[in-house]
Amino acid sequence: MLKVGLTGGIGSGKSTVASIFEVLSIPVYYADKSAQKLMNEDESIISSVIAAFGKESYKEGHLNKDYISEIIFNNKEKRQLMNSIVHPATIAAAHKWMSKQSSPYVIKEAALIFESHSEKELDYVIGVKASEENRISRVMERDYISKQEVQSRINGQMNEEEKMNKCDFIITNDETALLIPQVMALHNKLISLAIKK
Repeated sequence: MLKVGLTGGIGSGKSTVASIFEVLSIPVYYADKSAQKLMNEDESIISSVIAAFGKESYKEGHLNKDYISEIIFNNKEKRQLMNSIVHPATIAAAHKWMSKQSSPYVIKEAALIFESHSEKELDYVIGVKASEENRISRVMERDYISKQEVQSRINGQMNEEEKMNKCDFIITNDETALLIPQVMALHNKLISLAIKK
């Protein structure tokens, strides 16, 4: 079974691409959702986050996302600290999940595949790219935030071009090419690569 990463910058539409793979009966592990779950349920992560970011990190037993976002999106060191707390547990959870799957390949959807160095445990990585203009308008619409806030989040992520250069396959998601045919073509390619493995 092939282990395939799916990544892209904020607003690139990687979740949309992941949902198409799910329609094709390919299991998808959503790393960011898993990380949020772990941050709300894993006692050792919770105590580490509180120790690093203060009691305000949790409100009524749940992660205070607004408070944490404000800190980590504007401070590279704090962002790296948070990643060092959460990434090892998320990678371990993904590994456990993958070992239970039986399809020709599985998808791990994650924003920070290269930043967390989890590409080392994957056979291939798919990048989803879109123009910055598209990404900004999508995130403004989705999260009800200003253009400046989206721009600061984009600036806090790995450079889009650098990220795409590290990927094995690219899917373009900015209205210049139809999405489903691109995913279908890649699905067929991955099935044939899985058969050869």
